[in-house]
Amino acid sequence: ADEIGYPVLVRPSYVLGGRAMQIVYNQADLEKYMREAVVASPERPVLVDHYLIGQELEVDAICDGETVLIPGIMEHIERAGVHSGDSIAVYPPQNLSPELIQTIEDYTIRVAQGLNTIGLVNIQFVISEGVVYIIEVNPRASRTIPFLSKVTGIPMAKLATKGILGLKLKDMGYKTGLVPSKSGVYVKMPVFSFSKLKKVDTVLGPEMKSTGEIIGKDVNLPKALYKGFIASGVNVPDYGTALMTVSDKDKEEIIPLAKRLISLGYHIVATTGTGKALEAEGIKVDVIEKINENSNDILDAIRDGRINLVVNTMTEGKTSETDGFLIRREAVENNIPCLTSLDTAEALLQAMETIHFQLEDMSK
Repeated sequence: ADEIGYPVLVRPSYVLGGRAMQIVYNQADLEKYMREAVVASPERPVLVDHYLIGQELEVDAICDGETVLIPGIMEHIERAGVHSGDSIAVYPPQNLSPELIQTIEDYTIRVAQGLNTIGLVNIQFVISEGVVYIIEVNPRASRTIPFLSKVTGIPMAKLATKGILGLKLKDMGYKTGLVPSKSGVYVKMPVFSFSKLKKVDTVLGPEMKSTGEIIGKDVNLPKALYKGFIASGVNVPDYGTALMTVSDKDKEEIIPLAKRLISLGYHIVATTGTGKALEAEGIKVDVIEKINENSNDILDAIRDGRINLVVNTMTEGKTSETDGFLIRREAVENNIPCLTSLDTAEALLQAMETIHFQLEDMSK
């Protein structure tokens, strides 16, 4: 870890669903992970990877050994570090240049053919500082196959099965490359069951926690997101009070989000550190004491219905998560939206703004 530099992604040598995967930011947290999260041995090594901060993308393709059909590229709302099953996926991608799309198409074709893939293959990418990296390649069906088949109209499972049986894609009318995108915007929105899983932390990370997914479709991304949030059970409040308590690394990024919430008619409540960062930018905020400051004001405010939205990101590492865990669990128990990724918060704001009517005094 010292050699490749922190933060690093640590995980057992073989996992499904990101089980026991974690991003660690320093040696103390790495040592804690090794003590508490896994049992390491020569037969069960722990892998340490450099963690790239960037935009994550996903591709499902079909290959018959020659032709590589790419029905679509899915762009994740949440940046790398959140499990793909817990991320909001968007088709077609809204923020990729033609050059990046061409690079992803080229890499997908070369990988599928190079591995002699027969059937389905899922490839996950990350774009970090303008460079496209491959995170992993899975020569199998992925959870996004039903979504991509539905939105593109391409029967991916059927075509892959025929390919495995020896039929050729070109004989079925398909050719190598990325299929042109359909009109409209589609989002794959994860569904969580945190209210039924009493001791599970709701914070998003490399370990998958969602239990289902839905599709939202409309003419643009904000409207599709709004439908997705509603269908997934997120109660999108039109106005109210937002509690903001974020880690130091997120304090600068939270400022424009707070301003947009205020423009929607929200009142901002924040813990001491977050409140100071917002006040320094001229944002009106009520400061509330943290739980570890011997106060239950936050939990009482959530229970009493005085908080309508929670934005809470975890401090780097896991040594200071007690407050955050209690806040997140209290929000879930009271059916209050709790966002643990600022990318998800940005998506929710887009959805809220698309249905919001701005009030302006025209008497001046």
